[in-house]
Amino acid sequence: MSTSRTSPRTGAPSARAAALPVSPLLALCTAAFLSILTEALPAGVLPEMARDLSVGEAAAGQTLTVYAIATGLSAIPVSLATAGWRRKRLMLLAVLTFAVANAVTALSADYLLTMAVRLAAGVAAAVVWAELVGYARRLAPPRLVGRAIAITMAGVPLALSLGIPIGTFLGGLLGWRPTFGLVALVSLLLLGWIARSVPDFPGRRPGERAPVRGALRLPGVIPVLFVVAAYVLAHNILYTFVAAFLDRRGMGGSRDLVLLVFGIASVVSILVTGALVDRRLRGLTIASAALFLVAAGLLAAPATGAVAVYGAMVLWGLGWGGLSALLQTAVTDAGGDRGQALLVTTWNSAMAAGGAAGGLLLQAFGAGSFPWTVLILLAPVLTVVLTARTHGFPAERPGVE
Repeated sequence: MSTSRTSPRTGAPSARAAALPVSPLLALCTAAFLSILTEALPAGVLPEMARDLSVGEAAAGQTLTVYAIATGLSAIPVSLATAGWRRKRLMLLAVLTFAVANAVTALSADYLLTMAVRLAAGVAAAVVWAELVGYARRLAPPRLVGRAIAITMAGVPLALSLGIPIGTFLGGLLGWRPTFGLVALVSLLLLGWIARSVPDFPGRRPGERAPVRGALRLPGVIPVLFVVAAYVLAHNILYTFVAAFLDRRGMGGSRDLVLLVFGIASVVSILVTGALVDRRLRGLTIASAALFLVAAGLLAAPATGAVAVYGAMVLWGLGWGGLSALLQTAVTDAGGDRGQALLVTTWNSAMAAGGAAGGLLLQAFGAGSFPWTVLILLAPVLTVVLTARTHGFPAERPGVE
């Protein structure tokens, strides 16, 4: 007969004596989903949003850019500035910022005001990203940490594969302003869920706050961050301009179906990763890079037909869906909480760079250059994962039997 131990500092059940706490992890997963939905929703309603704000579509598109840049640049300073805060208060403040930012966006007729609240929401996203893995590690038994991270980070690919298409549909049905208002309402509901089910944890004491940059000297951190940068850059170059690529192949009218296939494959990847990440982190990461490489090869072939495109989308989705959980787990194993801030900065910087690089490639070489760019970026990614056998992507994760 086992008894549940209680932490004297928080009153929460000891993670080592409990199974996975589903409700808190799903609340954190929803926070991740909301951060990505808030970031990318303008992409689905860009023409209408630009018209109502009296700006061009290129200017309206910067609502995504400013969000990603704010997340990437603020991750490390915000992590340092709030290191001593209690974790639950910090998470609640971030979700409240999402609610306010989306509500103001729904009501604003001023472009500069909209950009200002988007910037604030980007900073809040940096907080959410930085806290998700720390919470998962504290809530889960050591043998299930990878699975807990996979659950919390599932919100990222789910938002991209399902949330954005649904948001785009609602934007066409209800209008873009009511859609942002609905996201604000979901944010308020999430506030209550977090307040009720997510336990509180103390921040770090001053003597415990190691410099974030010190994580770069830890074995394995740099290989993981390289994989993050190159993989996310490759993904965002292709994903941001997938419509242009499909138009070039004469499949512009099938865009919704193509992205649905990608989304379904991503969900399958999330489920597989969640089940196996604790025991098969290295193998899953190798498979992820290899699947995306093969997908890019299929798309690069000049005579690719519709069947090959759909097949490539399946392989790409299978590679991409679980990537966030894989890399979050790997960087945490290598660098702890300090590695998380570096990952957030690297990930979001690569996202912003992907859109910019994709635009330059489209103008200079056309949409046919995207798969070749992915091949160039993913080849060293696979090489690094294969060679980082001791640190970064070891066959056996530290602390896991």
